[in-house]
Amino acid sequence: MKCPFCEHPDTKVIDSRHTEEGHAIRRRRECDQCNKRFTTYEKIEEMTLMVVKKDGRREPFDRGKVLSGIIKACEKRPVPMAEIERIVNEIERGLNNMMEKEVNSAFIGELIMEKLKDVDEVAYVRFASVYRQFTDVNTFVAEVEKLLSKKE
Repeated sequence: MKCPFCEHPDTKVIDSRHTEEGHAIRRRRECDQCNKRFTTYEKIEEMTLMVVKKDGRREPFDRGKVLSGIIKACEKRPVPMAEIERIVNEIERGLNNMMEKEVNSAFIGELIMEKLKDVDEVAYVRFASVYRQFTDVNTFVAEVEKLLSKKE
């Protein structure tokens, strides 16, 4: 690593520590020529996942949008924030593990509904009503009936 002070090409690592829950390594370095110290961070370069929307637009995956949607569905429900974070982490990890460059927004919506169904049925129905764009009461009732029939 080149020294940021004197631009000498040789530096040595004098200390390494894990940071950010083990997702990066912090390294203290010292220049062999000027003896000044500086810090570098080493992270995995993650592939940018693109989400293909219903209208064909593409945008980068946004963990915040998934989190926000789940929080809205779980509003005033007994679902702890730790559980919501776990769901978002599982979805994000699963999408990254697919090693795909693009994924349909419909696929992400279905993943969210599957996770919510196991955590809180009311939150599931709330999310489904927005995601599937229920247009009338009959569509809503049909979704609830599907949920009840699977429960039996």
